[in-house]
Amino acid sequence: MTILWTPSSETIANSNMTAFLNFVNQRHKLSLADDVALYNWSVNQVEDFWNAVWDHCDVVGDKGKTILENPTAMPGAKFFPDAKLNYAENLLNGGQKENDTALHFWGEDKLKRQMTYGEMKSQISAVQQFLIEQNIGLDDRVAAFMPNIPETLIAMLATTSLGAAWSSASPDFGVQGILDRFGQIEPKILIAIEGYYYNGKWVDCRAKLAEIIPELPSVEKIIFVSYDPQKNIETIGNAVLYSNILKQYPAKEISFTRVAFNHPLFIMFSSGTTGKPKCIVHGTGGTLLQHLKENIIHSDMKPKDRVFFFTTCGWMMWNWLVSSLAGGVTLCLYDGSPFAPDGNILFDYADAVGITFFGTSAKFIDTLHKQNYNPMGTHSLADIRTIASTGSVLVPESFDYVYKHIKKDVHLESVSGGTDILGCFLIGYVNRPVYRGELQGAGLGFALDAFTEDGKPAAIGEKGELVCTKPFASMPVGFWADEDGQKYHNAYFARYENIWHHGDFVEKTPSHGFIVYGRSDATLNPGGVRIGTAEIYRQVEKLPEITESIVVGQKWEDDERVVLFVTLQKDAELTEELIGKIKKTIKDGASPRHVPAKIIPVKDIPRTKNNKISEIAVRDTINGKSVANTEALANPEALALYLDLPELSQA
Repeated sequence: MTILWTPSSETIANSNMTAFLNFVNQRHKLSLADDVALYNWSVNQVEDFWNAVWDHCDVVGDKGKTILENPTAMPGAKFFPDAKLNYAENLLNGGQKENDTALHFWGEDKLKRQMTYGEMKSQISAVQQFLIEQNIGLDDRVAAFMPNIPETLIAMLATTSLGAAWSSASPDFGVQGILDRFGQIEPKILIAIEGYYYNGKWVDCRAKLAEIIPELPSVEKIIFVSYDPQKNIETIGNAVLYSNILKQYPAKEISFTRVAFNHPLFIMFSSGTTGKPKCIVHGTGGTLLQHLKENIIHSDMKPKDRVFFFTTCGWMMWNWLVSSLAGGVTLCLYDGSPFAPDGNILFDYADAVGITFFGTSAKFIDTLHKQNYNPMGTHSLADIRTIASTGSVLVPESFDYVYKHIKKDVHLESVSGGTDILGCFLIGYVNRPVYRGELQGAGLGFALDAFTEDGKPAAIGEKGELVCTKPFASMPVGFWADEDGQKYHNAYFARYENIWHHGDFVEKTPSHGFIVYGRSDATLNPGGVRIGTAEIYRQVEKLPEITESIVVGQKWEDDERVVLFVTLQKDAELTEELIGKIKKTIKDGASPRHVPAKIIPVKDIPRTKNNKISEIAVRDTINGKSVANTEALANPEALALYLDLPELSQA
């Protein structure tokens, strides 16, 4: 494989990964030579590893004497069973001074704000006092129907400071999508926004809220937030204005309720289209340790770095982003379209505030590539050390694009994990080279492997199911209202006994990295041969005529045939010549087995709220199955484009 970037000796010497390696060597009198040796130690000495993360990252709290109970049980292992800690206390204890900048915020090109730690803490204090008056405590849930603005972060920190559980969804969700989520967890407080900007247009949320609120009888109080704090708004119903809370409660010292390691912190939601979203409960300690490990050790975030990730509050990357506060960084929040008013705004933001860690989606990078943006020629981007990409597989051509057109000397960190673990199974290593098309490695502490169909470890270069063979600290506490744990067990542990089955189709590489070929439940099986969908996307997305594609399996004559749907550039047509070009590209770049039986043009591709293409929804539609949860889709109307297509009834 081609090496696209190699860290300098200075980068390696000064990295947080090296500092952690030295810490482990000194503590345990070892001589681990590099991060490969460190990784091997971390999965062989699971207890010592997570103990080292706690101490090296200066977790605030009482660790207790026991590090791990039932160390071989999945589920059943318990990390730090005697610990007491508070998530918000740790995020506000990263060595920040009152006048240090806590956050920058851009709402497209409409609104720009910044806030010091002192100002942020003042607002957290006011909201905390209000929540205390509402008797919010350890057994309560607070839900947010909010965009990615400072008030969302502040409300989350006030909530978790009291040991209550937090859950959020972005305001672009439909009414039923919100009720499917918050209706299950029965929040006591709802925090809601009046509206937001998207692609330059104002979207008013009040009519949607008028439908949502009566269907959430558990809600006792609503906090109503203005998108622009300088703007006066009228309240809805008996809601309390956020601005009035700030006026009513003078700032005082924030109190922190320390809770058990596995006490519910975040309730996250699966984004699938096969039924109501699963409510995944993540614990306080596991979330904190996992994010400290990933943000500080893997992603090399340092105090006063400016950290950005393009995300909504309905995606786990928001939770991941805000946890970086624990390292003393400045958050760079952005809300709206990444292309409003044009495709330059995120790079304008990076230059304006000096972003050092720039996180985005593979789709964003691919779109820049397709539309011939050249940020390297239009922006400085001098402060960016790391570009992170997730949401879907970053194809090899997008790796090339980053280094040719965004920044030459940058650590490109393609990562993969999920809501299930609230983090990244596969992540970047700042001390390692970046190989074209590869995720750099398994995260420290994750005993990852690829298993073949018969449940045996796959060889290097052989495809298999992504599994984790040993317990890890950020395993979910469980699913909400799953009293006997059966749904939780079925989701991750039913296929392989005592082993976490993640549901990705992957391959291990000789450089200790991984290649991800897509979700296991979306893999194709023509003639009994498993094909990862990403193998086809990697070839199709090379073609300039194609904007995007989605590939699924159609039941056909007691077998399955591969059907490729493509959206085309404005000036392109799906001629016989282009179909031949697509097939040849796939055949030459993958294999004859990968060549689709049908290639069909469409005007839109269904996507989840997290901006992932929904292969399962399209597959079910063309095979005559109903899609159970269209509310999970950002554009459910697109499914109509796949109904009753004459091409699908022909050989």
